[in-house]
Amino acid sequence: MPVDKRLLEILACPKCRGEIRPSDDESGLICDNCKLLYPIKEGIPVMLVEEALKLEEEPVG
Repeated sequence: MPVDKRLLEILACPKCRGEIRPSDDESGLICDNCKLLYPIKEGIPVMLVEEALKLEEEPVG
């Protein structure tokens, strides 16, 4: 279930206060700055740093 666009406008990464965006499969919200994915469980974003998943860094070159 996609997150409401109005909600996305007011949510921020709890770690850096930066912008977040939905993941491609809409299973979570991504902070590109922190490289964290905050999961969405039962349609509710879990915006807790300790629940976030670390994203893999893409290799350079």
